[in-house]
Parts: sequence; structure tokens; C-alpha cells
Amino acid sequence: MQARAFQLSRTGGPDVLEWRTLELSPPHGSDALVRHTAIGLNLIDTYHRSGLYPIALPSGLGSEAAGVIAAVGPGVSTVKVGDRVVYAGGGLGSYADVRLIPSERLVVIPDEISDEHAAAVFLKGMTAWYLLYHSYPVKAGDVVLVYAAAGGVGSLLCQWAQHLGVTVIGVVSTERKADLARESGCEHVVLTDEPDIAARVRELTNGKGVAAVYDSIGRDTFTASLDSLQPHGVMVSYGNASGIPDPISPMELGRRHSLYLTRPVLFDFISTRGELLSAAKAVFDLMAADVLRVHIGQRYELENAVQAHRDIEARRTVGSTVLIP
Repeated sequence: MQARAFQLSRTGGPDVLEWRTLELSPPHGSDALVRHTAIGLNLIDTYHRSGLYPIALPSGLGSEAAGVIAAVGPGVSTVKVGDRVVYAGGGLGSYADVRLIPSERLVVIPDEISDEHAAAVFLKGMTAWYLLYHSYPVKAGDVVLVYAAAGGVGSLLCQWAQHLGVTVIGVVSTERKADLARESGCEHVVLTDEPDIAARVRELTNGKGVAAVYDSIGRDTFTASLDSLQPHGVMVSYGNASGIPDPISPMELGRRHSLYLTRPVLFDFISTRGELLSAAKAVFDLMAADVLRVHIGQRYELENAVQAHRDIEARRTVGSTVLIP
């Protein structure tokens, strides 16, 4: 069987993506063959492509997709041919029309959720889940700061936090994105061109600061994030859209009144099948209850993934982005 997929033989800009025809063997062991119907694009894909996160080359690209199971290996018992499924993880290679994937990473999509919405939300929704329940477990009455509040993760994070009784201050780059952030539950919105984001956050919190900062931007916002925290506040650095933050001395945390700093990674929270199913259920239940509303801001044909990478890196996208095989 043949598959059409993007491959990397070197790292760099979007143009290093190579559209190739691959030969696939039939599924064996506990693998399943999935025909993709929608593929989620995430910022981490650009980190792998650029070399910011080193990967072994040559390599496929992409961590998330939805599709239909076309065949299964003899050791598969959790899913069957014809099931609509979604996955995040299981190795790079989702930028393809069909691929083999370990069946233990596959989750059946509920009937009320479309393939596109599943692909658009799965990795991002589980990211919001671990941020809110594990990185800094929020409680009703907290005030938190969320960067990229109109983005794929950010918009879900804001909706979920509001549902939990949390006041959200969102940071976005444009007035258009500010409107989207408010629709996603932000009580206040700060633009990135604000001369002093931390001062604005303290103004909005009557000088107190926020309980936690969820920062996906990285180098450009790291110091402002620390300066926005209240004593004993938690700095959650979970992305590097502007680059990896510079090294920091632990003394900087003490100087700002005993702060906490964490750098979590999704796959450490869904490493077992039980953890994966628990996270997926939390996301799908809130989608079914209309608490999490998925905004697909962009759709690209899979063959146009190069342009999709250019657009997400230029911050021209809003909400989630899906690639359609």
C-alpha cells in the first residue's frame, strides 16, 4: 500500500517539507492502519521542522490526526475496522493521507463530534486539561494570565478556565484576536504592543498579580510573565513561539516573592492508556456539553502544509488549523 506524506531529510524553514510517496506494509502486532480525514496542525510541528526540538532524520511530521481504521494487526483489541478514531502522539508522521499507528494511542471519536473537530481539538484540548488540572490546578476565584488567548490551545484554555470559575486575562496581538479572546471567556484582554504588560496586569488585579501565568510564547514574554505573578504564583512555560527563554537564576524566583516555575510536556501526562482515555473523556465531555467550542480558523489541503506553516509562524492564524488529505 502507498501513502502520500510529508517527510523531512533536514531541518529549517517551511520549504524543507518534502511531499513524498511512501510504501506501507500491512499492519502487524498491535498496529492499526488509519486513513486520515483531518490532521491537526500544532506549533510543536514547527519546532520539530525547524530543529528547535531535535528529531532523528529522516522523519515524518505531525502528532495529531483523525480518521477511519482501514485494517488492524492481529494483536489489536481496543478498536476495529470502520471505527472513527483520533490520536495524539505515537511518533511523528500525521502529515499523511494514511499511516500505521500503535492502536493503544487511538481513541474512538464520539458520534456527536466530527472528524475535523476531533483533529482540531484533541492535542490542544488535552493540553488545556493538563495545564488547568496538573501544572497549576485552578480553583474558583483565581485570576490567571493566558498568552495567545485566541489561538488553538489558548481559546480552549480560556473557555475551560471560565467554566471552572476562573477569571482570565488574555494576551493577544490584534484587536480582531481580542474579540475572539473575549468570546472564549476572557474577562480582560491585553494587547502584546502594551508597553508594560505586567504593569497592566497588576492594574487589572488591583496590584495583586495573578495566581498563574500560562505562557506559550517563550523568550519575548518570560520576564513579563514572572512580573505578573502574585507571591507564590506559578509560572507555567509550555511553548516557545518566540524562541526558548534565556536561562534564569533561581534567585529571580525568590526575588519576586517565592514563585514556582514549571515547564510541562503533554505526553508526560498521557503516557499510559488509562491517562490518555481519562484526558480524552474530559475534553469530549465538555465539547458535548457545549462548554468547549472549537473554532477552526483555517483549513488547508494537506499538500499546502508549507503555506500553513508559514501562516502559523507569522501569527496569521486564529483558533485551530486543520489539514485535509
